[in-house]
Amino acid sequence: MDDVGGGSSWPYVKKPQPHQLARSLTYHHPYQGQGRRLQPARRQQQLPDARIQHPAVVFYTTSLRGVRRTFTDCSAVRAVLRSFRVAVDEWDVSMDAALRRELQGLLAARGRGFSLPQLFVGGRLVGGADEVRQLHEAGELRRLLQGAAGQDPAFVCGACGGVRFVPCPACAGSRKVFVEEEGHTSRCGHCNENGLVRCSSCCS
Repeated sequence: MDDVGGGSSWPYVKKPQPHQLARSLTYHHPYQGQGRRLQPARRQQQLPDARIQHPAVVFYTTSLRGVRRTFTDCSAVRAVLRSFRVAVDEWDVSMDAALRRELQGLLAARGRGFSLPQLFVGGRLVGGADEVRQLHEAGELRRLLQGAAGQDPAFVCGACGGVRFVPCPACAGSRKVFVEEEGHTSRCGHCNENGLVRCSSCCS
């Protein structure tokens, strides 16, 4: 105790060694080093929620009125989905044969025959009009749609009018293009059998 407060030790108290002072104030300090490593983690936690993946709601339907029951069922399921104000990828199989084949494959893989309408949420088959109606009445459909992206039910795409397809820009819907190198017309390879392509403004 006397040595700490005596005159013989004052040079060491007044003038600490430079290398000791430097080590105490630089990034070599253990707590400061830990703080520097934690900063990037804090920044990552503050990133916006835009990275969250919303479950896709895909609705296979038809606009043809040939079978009245089918058309009525499609309209009923569409009305139910709109009441939940969720974004729906609605695919009209009557406008693109590839969509019909796609749905046939999805149903066949699950041991089911082809029928319309069909609803998928997050890649999971919910079912047709009867299944959707039962789930809705039981309050289960709301739970399945939780986390889906929202959308105003009154929204109508200005590019396609809500039909999800537009005339092919390469052939103007004619399904034929002129090949200058060969000097004749050829089948357009950009559109479907109806001269249509998916709308790039509203289709995912």
